[in-house]
Amino acid sequence: MNIDQILDNIWKLSAESKEKLKSNIEQVNFSKGVVLLKAGKIEKDVYFMKKGIARAYVEQENNEVTICFLAEGETAISMRSYVSGKKGYENIELLENSELYRLATHNLQKLFLEDVQIANWGRKFAEQELIKTEERFISGQFRTATERYVELLQNNPGLIQRVQLGYIASYLGITQVTLSRIRASIK
Repeated sequence: MNIDQILDNIWKLSAESKEKLKSNIEQVNFSKGVVLLKAGKIEKDVYFMKKGIARAYVEQENNEVTICFLAEGETAISMRSYVSGKKGYENIELLENSELYRLATHNLQKLFLEDVQIANWGRKFAEQELIKTEERFISGQFRTATERYVELLQNNPGLIQRVQLGYIASYLGITQVTLSRIRASIK
């Protein structure tokens, strides 16, 4: 997914404002296994996924708990660092060799002060990220593992071919054995 599509999916900007924003964005490539964002660190960049897939996870008692997956068009961000300049909670690891767009948060904050359209784009961006977080929270609290697995398949049909089943089981809060049973029951 190219940067124009990603930016437009958040909120349509005028050509001039979009060019200002794009002039602060650079394309970067990272290998599978790179941890883009690290828990306990103030993150200074926002990444938009051009190509590849990643997972966000938290470490808990020598265990990694996957909290979400990110694919093309999605954003790798520590919202805590972005909003309040504080250390983030999560790690974001690339599960494939990936192409991303990187935007320094301090440059974005500067653009917010200079251009009201970019400021509105940033508000819409934060609102969309909040909704995604809310949806994950509600799904985790009120849906069964089977319902969450079906929802994951519907929203990300190619995910199963691209992500280790152990990460999917972790995301669902179940063992791989239970995931195998769920998968067998819905075929």
